[in-house]
Amino acid sequence: MRAFVTGVNGYIGAVLAPYLLSRGIDVVGLDTGFYRDGWLYSNDAHLPTSPYCINKDLRRIEQRDLDGCDAVVHLAELSNDPLGQNNPAVTHQINHRGSVALAQLARRAGIRRFVYTSSCSVYGAGTGDFLDETAKPNPQTAYAECKVLVERDVGAMAGADFSPVFLRNATAYGPSPRMRFDIVINDLCALAWTTKRIAMTSDGSPWRPVVHVEDICEAIYCALRAPDEAVRGKIFNVGQNSDNYRIREIAEIVAREFPGCQLSVGNSSGDSRSYRVNFDRIHRELPGFKCRFSAADGARQLHQVFEQIQMGEETYRFRAFTRLKQLGYLQSTAQIDDEFFWKPR
Repeated sequence: MRAFVTGVNGYIGAVLAPYLLSRGIDVVGLDTGFYRDGWLYSNDAHLPTSPYCINKDLRRIEQRDLDGCDAVVHLAELSNDPLGQNNPAVTHQINHRGSVALAQLARRAGIRRFVYTSSCSVYGAGTGDFLDETAKPNPQTAYAECKVLVERDVGAMAGADFSPVFLRNATAYGPSPRMRFDIVINDLCALAWTTKRIAMTSDGSPWRPVVHVEDICEAIYCALRAPDEAVRGKIFNVGQNSDNYRIREIAEIVAREFPGCQLSVGNSSGDSRSYRVNFDRIHRELPGFKCRFSAADGARQLHQVFEQIQMGEETYRFRAFTRLKQLGYLQSTAQIDDEFFWKPR
């Protein structure tokens, strides 16, 4: 199998490409290069297996770019809720319309399997119950709205010749060479390591499900390998029931891994997103899938990486490890335009 992986140089993509290659799946990558300035560490799991990569914007993909590919794994979108809210119109242009156009190209090219990385953020402000895939989405942001729209529009394309599958990932965590410090566990671990303080601005009461980046990669691998009838048109929440936490519980896990840190909470914030998610279906119906990591495992791995590279606060704060900072920098330095296209030199 040869998989066309968009966003191959992103946080998940940098882990996914060698993960797939080591399991016998050839990879052709696509990435626009917004985050190429950020590389946190190197090891032998990533260096020898860099895939061929097309440097191109998602919105400019042509059918010929997909030649020779048997499957598409679609990661490349404006990623996370604050970034999506920064420019909702462009978010919809890239995340919704760009993703649907890619699926249409793939189908015309005769590609049967289309793996779309959606998000548990579609549940938005939950009821307090454990929400499964039959729960009505309640998106609170442009990012989450686009996920729902792509699931709807690409799901309608499912048929005998096309098998899309939708992976609603919990909030990712864990080490990646293309690191992100704008997601909760990674951020709190970096704070603990560099400042010896875990200071939350909120009261930490909202619920969040979390999932290790390598467990996301395993879900993608299993979704690529599964028979059509096991995945065609299906939505899977990606994670495990034991990894639903209140934010303050995550902070306590991090504090235990980084002893000597001062932990403090603030007042309740205006963020209305709070949801617990049921992950029974993926463990029951996606052949071969099983989560291998817990939040405590991820905190321990991050601690090991930070210690190995002797990470300082300047690295933690570096713009390329935070999506909103990096795109703001590219715009302020006139490298990309208002629609996030690279400007010609």
